Amino acid sequence: MSSLMDHPLVIFVLTFFLLSFSAWLGKSLSKRRPTFEGAAREDFNVVLAATLTLLALIIGFTFSMALNRYDQRKNLEEEEANAIGTEYLRADLLPAADAAKVQTLLLDYVDQRVLFYSTRDDQQLRKIDAQTAKLQAELWSAVRAPAQRDPVIALAVSGMNDVLNSQGYTQAAWRNRIPIAGWALMAAIAICSNVLVGFGARNYKPKFIVLLVLPLVVSIAFLLIADIDSPRAGLIRVIPQNLLSLSESLHAQ
Repeated sequence: MSSLMDHPLVIFVLTFFLLSFSAWLGKSLSKRRPTFEGAAREDFNVVLAATLTLLALIIGFTFSMALNRYDQRKNLEEEEANAIGTEYLRADLLPAADAAKVQTLLLDYVDQRVLFYSTRDDQQLRKIDAQTAKLQAELWSAVRAPAQRDPVIALAVSGMNDVLNSQGYTQAAWRNRIPIAGWALMAAIAICSNVLVGFGARNYKPKFIVLLVLPLVVSIAFLLIADIDSPRAGLIRVIPQNLLSLSESLHAQ
């Protein structure tokens, strides 16, 4: 189920067909029931309005959750770039040989972080994670030995700690997705809403194409939410502008 959330277009197609079928089912059920009149029609309209309102609130709330997670990923990319850039400068506090080693490793490290944001291939992502972990171990080892000889170099150690922590925060943010239970609840309310719309449309005898309006609109909303919530598969993605600028700047130096 979680892998399905990484394919927004599939979500759109499935949602549209499922909700369209729900509207058709409601329309079919209405043919087997007597027509609502008077108070019964008013009661039904109240239930329909309440269900549609609840659907709108749930969609709005879920969209807000996805947008907040997207903003968090953008902010952490900026923080990660700042931490790496600061540590590159603090590396000058180290002895010349150690400073050159740390700065060279940081250049490779920032390139791996850019790849982390841009890749969509799972196999390549595993290689990037492995290379990132290797570089982190080498970076920490490179600042730990000089710090043991000179306590003043602790500033460089502190900066390296920020670099390593920022990557962990980024990983956590990319795994922080809308819960499956939230998607299930939203889908259940959407199905009920479309069944009720189809069921209550008997008096007005609209063409079935009119009943497709709500499924289409809700499906587009689901597509947008899934797109924003998917860090890699969607069209709306976090572009590592800060890391790219940092990489160009460091390589230029």
